[in-house]
Parts: sequence; C-alpha cells; structure tokens
Amino acid sequence: MKYLIFGLLLMSTTLFAQNDKKAQDILNKISADVKALNSFYIEFNMDISNPATGEKSNDKGTGFVKGNKYYTSFGKNILICNGLKVWTVVKDEKVTYQADVDSNDDALTPKKIMTIWESGFKSKYEKETTIDGKKVHQISLFPIKPGEVNYHTITLYVTSDSNELYQGILKTKDGGIMKYTITKLEKNKAVEDAKFVYNPQNFPGYQLVKD
Repeated sequence: MKYLIFGLLLMSTTLFAQNDKKAQDILNKISADVKALNSFYIEFNMDISNPATGEKSNDKGTGFVKGNKYYTSFGKNILICNGLKVWTVVKDEKVTYQADVDSNDDALTPKKIMTIWESGFKSKYEKETTIDGKKVHQISLFPIKPGEVNYHTITLYVTSDSNELYQGILKTKDGGIMKYTITKLEKNKAVEDAKFVYNPQNFPGYQLVKD
C-alpha cells in the first residue's frame, strides 16, 4: 500500500535535530496551534509522480482528528482509529486490517501531515515566496539519518499571514515527488466519536483481518 509507505518515510527517524531558529519558531507555532485544538477537519490533494517508474497519480483526501482519534480517506484507502485500535480499509481488496495503534506508528494520519517536522529532521528557512497566489514561508527539512531513508528533502510551505501549513513536497532519491496540498482546514469541527470506530455495516462484503 504505497500511501502508507509515505507515512513510514516521514516518521521513520526519531532523533531530535538541530534546526534553523527562524524555521523552528514557525514550525513550533504550528505544532502548538494544532495540539491546542479539540478537533479539526482537513481536505488535501495528493500528487505522486516518478519519471523512473512512470508512476503518476492524483488523489483527494479528507481527515478528521479528535484528540488521539482520527479518520482519514485518501485514494482507495481509509484509516480509522479510536486511539487504541486502527483499521485500514483497502477498497481494492475488500479487506479491512485491524491492529493495535502501537504497531501502526508509521501510518499516515492527518495529525502527522500537520506536524511531520517534530522529530527526525533538520530544518532550514529558505525564503518568503508566493505559490498559488499565497504568500508563504519556504522551509526545507532534511532527514538526520539520510542513509536510512529513500528520500532526501521535504519542502514545506507555510502561509505568511496565518502561519498554517499549506503544502509539503517530498523528493525521493530516485527522482520521485510526493506533494500534499491542504485545501481546507476547519478548526474545532464537531464530530461524533462513532466516526472513529470501524463499523462493519458500512463495509458489506469486506473481510476483517486482525493482527
């Protein structure tokens, strides 16, 4: 499941890095703002391309977060987590994989998209620029153990006026590019706890596989 691999790449190192102060001040503020929310909802576009393999795809995703619970849908996969269990729904296979949260720390979640810089990276403030008509801070992240991962850089774009993450671009060593663009963010959006529990009735005909 290639989308889950992206989450693994982003979170595969756990050491804290030495960071550019201006970059870290901006990123720390985003982390603090996200963690202060009771809940949030995001919509994002996900573009993947790799000239070496001929891969090219574009998908839209959505995500709900409430504390340590989340529900995210992207491409042909859905991740549902109630804080203790996580269910990975793979539509192509009509299979749902259930596991304990501890064994799925590598999974891509909405909160990880919003706070990927918190460990495992060195950060560098590049410049203020404009993309899609928005003034943004451009910040580069470099893995502190580059020999253990297959990517070399993540570039973040943070809105200058609201200090919110707008876009992240991961570049792999074989020329691949994975781009996430956040198109909508709703803070403290009301969501029922039932959203974060897998309900087999919503997926008739699916096989449930428990780890």
